[in-house]
Amino acid sequence: MADCLFCRIAAGEIPSQKVYEDDQVLAFRDIAPQAPVHVIVIPKKHVMSSMNDYDARQGEVIAAVFSAIRKIAESEGIAESGYRIVNNCGDDAAQTVKHLHFHLLGGKFLGENIC
Repeated sequence: MADCLFCRIAAGEIPSQKVYEDDQVLAFRDIAPQAPVHVIVIPKKHVMSSMNDYDARQGEVIAAVFSAIRKIAESEGIAESGYRIVNNCGDDAAQTVKHLHFHLLGGKFLGENIC
């Protein structure tokens, strides 16, 4: 999608600080980090705008994203201490980019509360 920020990042039109890339997934550092490690993980292809669009046909790409998250957590040194995976779905959840993405957060004690 030409007007999608994350599609443009995946296409290399907008620079990002990449931390992981394979044929299906791209991960890059968030420009406004909420934790010492804050990585955005996206499917390269715009398969859905949010998890509200999910159906079984996207199962393979979701599996690829979560496989990448595990690898990134290990490479960022947060796999053992713990991390949080966040998916904002819809306007009330503050989803600002309508391209499926997950926030990988860690590197400090994140607390028990989400808010």
